Amino acid sequence: MSLADNLKALQDRMASACARAGRDPASVSLVAVSKGHPPETVCAAADLGITVFGENRVQEAKAKIPLCPGRLKWHMVGHLQTNKVRDALTLFDMIHSVDSLHLATEINKAAERSSRFVPVLLEVNVAGESTKYGYNPDTLLAELPMLNALPRLEIRGLMTMAPWTPDPERVRPVFRRLRELKEKCEEILGAPMEHLSMGMSGDFEVAIEEGATMVRIGTALFGERPKKD
Repeated sequence: MSLADNLKALQDRMASACARAGRDPASVSLVAVSKGHPPETVCAAADLGITVFGENRVQEAKAKIPLCPGRLKWHMVGHLQTNKVRDALTLFDMIHSVDSLHLATEINKAAERSSRFVPVLLEVNVAGESTKYGYNPDTLLAELPMLNALPRLEIRGLMTMAPWTPDPERVRPVFRRLRELKEKCEEILGAPMEHLSMGMSGDFEVAIEEGATMVRIGTALFGERPKKD
């Protein structure tokens, strides 16, 4: 199937998931994860109307973004090392993967130096997987007031990566717990959080049914990543 066919199929599946949940399809946005794909592929996707792209690594994004249309929005969706924060702030419109107070503090310092405010999502390791990054939910609730006190960070919501499984229904509780955690965070902050970034190619429909406002899709849109030589 072509990229246009993949996008149409993806949009139809997103719309169907929204219908099942009684949601407006406009309430869920697509972050096209272009990791491993060349600028030409990004340009082709942009020509089809996709405007938000996600990258996992700062170094790859640094090489790729200047070769893509300037109107696009870029989100950092992979783990961010503190020594890459300064570059990340020049490249990305939003960071989905703030997973510690230390990282948040470094982002705040860099944002102060560049006189900007940074929209961020707080990454939560809901399933407690040892191989994944992200806040423990209890630690997040404890540190949330300190995170919120960082003046250059705009906390827009939460993000998680569910465990891989061939049966998306098995990770429904993970997405549900993230939504419930968002509600607890909103109580602490006394203000609403806009986003739940959850759901990838294998499980995005369940994530939408549980309240995702952003789905991060790579393979279902672009196909398998090109093999490196």
